[in-house]
Amino acid sequence: MKKLKREDVSQEVFDLYDDYAHNKLQRREFLEKLSVYAVGGITVASLMSFMMPNYKDTLLVNPNSPDLDSKTISYNSPKGGGTIKGLLSKPKEFTGKLGGIVVVHENRGLNPYIEDTARRAALEGFITLAPDALSPLGGYPGNDDEGRAMQRKRDRNEMLEDFIAAFDYLKNHEDCSGKIGVVGFCFGGWISNMMAVNVPDLAAAVPFYGGQPKEDIDKINAPLMLQFAGLDERVNAGWPAYEEALKKHNKPYEAFVYPDVNHGFHNTSTPRYNEPAAELAWGRTINFFKEHLKA
Repeated sequence: MKKLKREDVSQEVFDLYDDYAHNKLQRREFLEKLSVYAVGGITVASLMSFMMPNYKDTLLVNPNSPDLDSKTISYNSPKGGGTIKGLLSKPKEFTGKLGGIVVVHENRGLNPYIEDTARRAALEGFITLAPDALSPLGGYPGNDDEGRAMQRKRDRNEMLEDFIAAFDYLKNHEDCSGKIGVVGFCFGGWISNMMAVNVPDLAAAVPFYGGQPKEDIDKINAPLMLQFAGLDERVNAGWPAYEEALKKHNKPYEAFVYPDVNHGFHNTSTPRYNEPAAELAWGRTINFFKEHLKA
C-alpha cells in the first residue's frame, strides 16, 4: 500500500473528512465518496489510513514528564452530567498561585491529543483541567468514531454546564489564583465562546475554529482571541455576524485567520495538522493567557 504524503491528497478529501468528522457523512458514505479519489496507485484503504488520527506517534509532551503533576480527578457538575472526570495538570515545581485554564475537547470526548494539549499548557506555568464530557456514558472509549457517536447522545447545553463546573472546580482549587481562562477546539471552540457568554468571571477565552453564539453577546466580559482556519468555510461563515456584534457591544477581541489551512489545523494527530500555523496560534494563545491570567 502506497504511503501517502500531504501533497498526494486533494483538498476535496480533506473536505470529505471534515463532513465525516462532524457527523454529516456516515462511515459507509465516507468510504464510497473516497473511492472517487482512489486513483494512480492510491487505494481507499490508504486514504482512510492516512486521514485517521494517529495518537501514538504525535504527542508533544511525555505523559509521564517529571516536570508535571498530571492526574485524573472527578468533580461535580450538578446542572450537567453529574460526576465528571478530567485530567488535572500543573507544573511539578512552582511558587505562588497559578492561573487556571479549562481545556475543552472536540466532538469526540477527551482523546490523547486534548490531554497532550492540556499538559502542554500546564508546562507553560498554569494549572489546567481537561474534562471528559463523555464521563456520564463511561468516558472516552479509546476510539474517535465511537466517541463521536457517544457525544451525540448528550445534550450540548448540559455539556456546557460540565465545563462551567470545571471553571468552578479550578476557582476553588488551592493552587489556582482564581484567574481562569478557557481554550477549546471545534466543539470546544463553541464551548469557549459560550463560556464567555455565561461565565461573568471568566478571565480569557480562546476558541479555535468554534461555532459562534447568536445572542447575549453583550454579556461577554472576557477578552477573546479567536483562531480560524482559512479553508474552514463552515465555521467561518458565522464569523462576520459575531464580529459585528462584538464591535457593537465594544467587546475586546483579537481574531486571526491562518491562510490555506484546514479546520483542525492544531490537532497533531491527523494530516490536517499544519505545524507553522499551529505553533503560531499556540504561541499567541499562551502569551494571551500569560497576559490575562496573572495572579
